[in-house]
Amino acid sequence: MSARRRNFDNHAPIRLVVLALLTGALGACATVPTPLQGQFAPVTPRDAAANGDQSAAVRWGGEIINVEPRADETCFEVLSRDLWDDARPKRRDHSDGRFIACSKGFYDPAAYPRGRELTVTGSLSGSERHKVGEYDYTYARVVADQVYLWPKRETPTGYPYSAFGPWPYDPFWGPYWGGWWSPPIIVVHGGHGHH
Repeated sequence: MSARRRNFDNHAPIRLVVLALLTGALGACATVPTPLQGQFAPVTPRDAAANGDQSAAVRWGGEIINVEPRADETCFEVLSRDLWDDARPKRRDHSDGRFIACSKGFYDPAAYPRGRELTVTGSLSGSERHKVGEYDYTYARVVADQVYLWPKRETPTGYPYSAFGPWPYDPFWGPYWGGWWSPPIIVVHGGHGHH
C-alpha cells in the first residue's frame, strides 16, 4: 500500500468524527417554533386544490405574493415552498403551487411585504378561484390559526454572490436558518511531499 493511501486511511476516523459533529449540529439547530408545532397531513397545496380536500390540518409555507384585508379576516396569497426541519420555507426550491391562508383579524400589508417568508398552520377549507394574469387559478384555502412571519435572512457583508450562495444545494454553502456556515478545512499531506 502506498504512503499516500496509508496516510488517507489514518485520517478516516477524523473525517467520520467531523461528519458526526456536523450532523449533530444540524439536528440540534432544527427547532420548530412553538406556534408551529404539531401533527399535520402530508398533503401539498397542489393536491389539495385538485382534490378539494377539507378539514385536514396542514403546515405550509412559502413567499408572500399578496396580502388582502377583508371584512373580518386577512388573506395571504403565498407561493408554496418545501419546509426545512424547523418549518422555515426553503429558498430556490420547487413549488407545489400557490395557496391562500386566511386568518381572523387585520394584518397590515405593510408589515407583511411581498417576498417575505411565511409559515402557517390551520385547516383546509376547500378552494378559491382567482385570476393570475388571464388564467383562472384554483387555490387551496387554509383557515389559519397561526401566521408566522420569519425574520429576514441576512447576507454576509462583502459576500460576492447572491443571498442564495454560489451552490444553492451544496450542504456546506447556503442559507442555514438565517445564517451561513462552512465545515472546517482538514489538510491531508501525502507521502510524496507537498502539492
